[in-house]
Amino acid sequence: MKLISSRELDDHQTGLPAAVPILRSSVASTDPPLITYAEALNLLRLRVTPLPIERVPTKQSGRRILATDVLSPADLPSFDNSAMDGIALRCGTGLVSAGSELMITGLLAAGEPAPSDGNGAWQIMTGAALPLGCDAVIPIERVEVLARNQQGAITRVRLRADVKPGMNVRRAGSDIAAGDRALAAGARIDPAQQMICAALGLAELPLWKRAKVSLLQTGKELVDDPQQDLCKGQIRDCNGPYLENVLGNAGAEVIDSRHLGDDSRAYEEAVRQALTIGTDVIVSTGAVSMGELDFIPATLRRLGAEIVFHKVGIRPGKPVLFAVLPGGPLYFGLPGNPLAAAVGARFIIDPALRAMAGRGPEKYPRLPLAHATRKKPGMRSFLKARVHLDSSGQASVELLPGQESFRIRPLLSANAWAILGEEADSCEQGEIVEVAGLYGALLEG
Repeated sequence: MKLISSRELDDHQTGLPAAVPILRSSVASTDPPLITYAEALNLLRLRVTPLPIERVPTKQSGRRILATDVLSPADLPSFDNSAMDGIALRCGTGLVSAGSELMITGLLAAGEPAPSDGNGAWQIMTGAALPLGCDAVIPIERVEVLARNQQGAITRVRLRADVKPGMNVRRAGSDIAAGDRALAAGARIDPAQQMICAALGLAELPLWKRAKVSLLQTGKELVDDPQQDLCKGQIRDCNGPYLENVLGNAGAEVIDSRHLGDDSRAYEEAVRQALTIGTDVIVSTGAVSMGELDFIPATLRRLGAEIVFHKVGIRPGKPVLFAVLPGGPLYFGLPGNPLAAAVGARFIIDPALRAMAGRGPEKYPRLPLAHATRKKPGMRSFLKARVHLDSSGQASVELLPGQESFRIRPLLSANAWAILGEEADSCEQGEIVEVAGLYGALLEG
């Protein structure tokens, strides 16, 4: 088994030491205090409130969060119907024995109104409403056809098997009864839930308003035009497209995205503009560390923002910043390294978006490590990982090589994040750790 080294777990942020102890009293006044991840989540929960509820057409509800329980307005199915092609008949309180001969009244197809006279037997198709009085269906392959009329329709059959009451009948309300809870508050609307809504005729749903997000990418080295040739020292912007995708998957709506270089004045104007277009959340990348060009904290203070925290004991992504702007919009400043930005989005911004959508904290499953690893204590590590099943069907989580925060390629093999706590300095093979989905919760409810 490959042993992941502590070097691979380093943040690799310019100007950051490999390990920083969690100390508050000895930190210089110009260096914001480092807080734990748990403290950061608590501060987020104190500052984040749910957004308003709005009614949205069900066809446009995909990936949105349901605000209230939805009760079924009708029985599903709405009528007793046949579970298969066969012969519908009346059994009453007993059974109809094999060998019985029945005269066939007619043929019933799905979509036709059910006859009110259930006397006699009917040839019936799957999904067709049962005639009043009929209470069972025998499959067509279990009857012997004795006679047909001139048009070829069946007129008399003999049963090849006993028929009991209720056989092959789908009762009204057997899937969902009228008044039952069809959907639970807090559910993310997925294709199965849209199927239920369509079956019940629910044209609209009460959903939490989507958080409107503005993205600001800083860094004069970034090039966002994929067709533009790169000069020496330039790199392509990969954080912007990634964040647009993952924030959309988390239920937000990205309404603006722009590249600002390293111009603090342009950055300040972009923040002001974002506040005028109804932005609920501003997310920036870069310029939040402690270098000379990391102008975001000072500019936010000049704009009247309250910086709630700046620097969290996580790796990668320690310089992450959270602030509240005048009027209430939230601000998240993420480091520029791709995996630091990805961790900040997944484990700092995503919990805030959950709270804005009226959802509780995410629940992490716990799985054994596939191999041993080492890390530096004092920081919570979020590691690119892959959950897999062994030959016996047992799940475990494998830490992938290439944990440095500039490495993107390992994400192609990842399907999860492994979470190693602050106190850990080594983890043995088989040790149980928390695991998070790569882009969303593995467990809900």
